[in-house]
Amino acid sequence: MSHGHALLAVGGAFLAAGALARVGARIGLPTIPLFMLAGFVFGPYTPGLSLVDDPAEFGVLAGLGLVFLLFYLGLEFSLDDLARGGARLAGAGLAYLVLNVGGGLAFGFALGWGTREALVIAGAIGISSSAIVTKLLLETRRLANPESRLIMGIIVLEDLFLALYLALLQPVLSGADGFAAAVADFGKAFAFLLALTALARWGGRLVSRLFGSADDELLTVCFVGVAVLGAAVAEEVGVSDAIGAFMVGMLLGGSKVAPRVHKLVLPLRDAFGALFFFIFGLSIDPGAVGTVVLPILAAAVLTLVLNLAAGAAAARLHGFDRQAGVNIGLTVLTRGEFSLVLAAMATTAGLDSRVAPFVAGYVLLLAVIGPLAVLRSDRLTWLLPCRLVRSRRTEAAARTA
Repeated sequence: MSHGHALLAVGGAFLAAGALARVGARIGLPTIPLFMLAGFVFGPYTPGLSLVDDPAEFGVLAGLGLVFLLFYLGLEFSLDDLARGGARLAGAGLAYLVLNVGGGLAFGFALGWGTREALVIAGAIGISSSAIVTKLLLETRRLANPESRLIMGIIVLEDLFLALYLALLQPVLSGADGFAAAVADFGKAFAFLLALTALARWGGRLVSRLFGSADDELLTVCFVGVAVLGAAVAEEVGVSDAIGAFMVGMLLGGSKVAPRVHKLVLPLRDAFGALFFFIFGLSIDPGAVGTVVLPILAAAVLTLVLNLAAGAAAARLHGFDRQAGVNIGLTVLTRGEFSLVLAAMATTAGLDSRVAPFVAGYVLLLAVIGPLAVLRSDRLTWLLPCRLVRSRRTEAAARTA
């Protein structure tokens, strides 16, 4: 690809993603599936204008998008918030993970595509999209709702699980030679996670000194450098660039410069994140998606049932009513960045070729259904039987008592 063609392709990718997302925003759709759809429309597998013949030529840009997405999620993660949530938050988050990841694992094995494929599918089905969930709470103005704090707590626990799951999955996907090699790879990855977690927990003052410049330009250059470098080091020690970026974000999130970094990284996250989803859309072959339509539909139905069950369990544990249970279940229904990260890792690892189109179609379907369901959640309370959660009258009586 020539220099001029490369610039044309990148500029066209931004414009196509932005234009389609702007149209979709008018009917309340989130941007992630629209960025993917834009990549699909202008990809090499669909008729008409194709911006690039080989999506792999955008590999570095997609990698930067992944780094900034996971770096931002790390900034949002708070060990202190997790500790303040107490046993009830831990119980609700554990119930969500057991139901969704366990159900996803069973579904993956039922497909019969292989053990490594089942582990990838379990993560793709089990973890909701932090970006879409947060955006939904903001756009629907539900942050003040009592269940919204619980939803954010579940997202925090999901992010913690994400770190551990990526560390566990890395030696599996890399094809470690034997059990001892797999254990060694996981031990190395886990030691890396522990070191950065300890630094994030107790090294805030040191990080604040290192990144204490009052100049926003210098601060931006420094945190971009450490985010990309951390991702590269993680990749070299066998953890994955995604988890490296996440841990660096968590490290900076515990420092005094976190509010400034949070503000400065947003344009980078939005721009390169859009490219990440667009480039993933470029790789979607409609012919391949067509072969996994039934598994996609079955997985979507399973996810809806599991999320409503998890929402009911969380609502009952916290004494919320049926509407709150439905709100919880539907708000965390969408899947997004983490699922696509796993699909990209599966493709790199040479897993079954059906995994990537399955995940892409599944994410796209839920990313459309989820927000529309949240906007109409007050009409969908019938999805949860009354006996699973408290009624409003019972909740009011409990507060009075």
